[in-house]
Amino acid sequence: MSIIVEFFAAPDDASAASVVRTGPRRAFASLSFGNFDPEEAVVAWECLLVGGSFEGLVEAGEPRTVAGQDDDGCVVFAISPHLSTALAEAERSELEDAAAAWSAQCAEDGETIDVEIAEVILNDLAALVVSARLQGRRVYCWVA
Repeated sequence: MSIIVEFFAAPDDASAASVVRTGPRRAFASLSFGNFDPEEAVVAWECLLVGGSFEGLVEAGEPRTVAGQDDDGCVVFAISPHLSTALAEAERSELEDAAAAWSAQCAEDGETIDVEIAEVILNDLAALVVSARLQGRRVYCWVA
């Protein structure tokens, strides 16, 4: 389980990778959350908002790591273009439905993510994606 999860917008993979040791806060505006597995979450969100299977996305290499190793501490990964598009174009009701479904999936796996917190995460992330796109940036996640 991750202790710190920060989503942030960066101009490219190299810029995003540069924050793997320190985190994005000094270099980029970020959204900070905690105590959930963001790599599993982004795959689940993509399944819920775009479609496809969890296994298929993982086999396709999602989420794509740009720096660090999962077993070596901090890692930075990219949010897929499909998920970014879905988040940017989603209506609030679609995000609420996805949040409720994600919360239920987490409960089935023995994790507790309140629906209200799930909604905040998805709504805030969608707003970050929209802002990033307007600036020609992509959204990444730093995990410590």
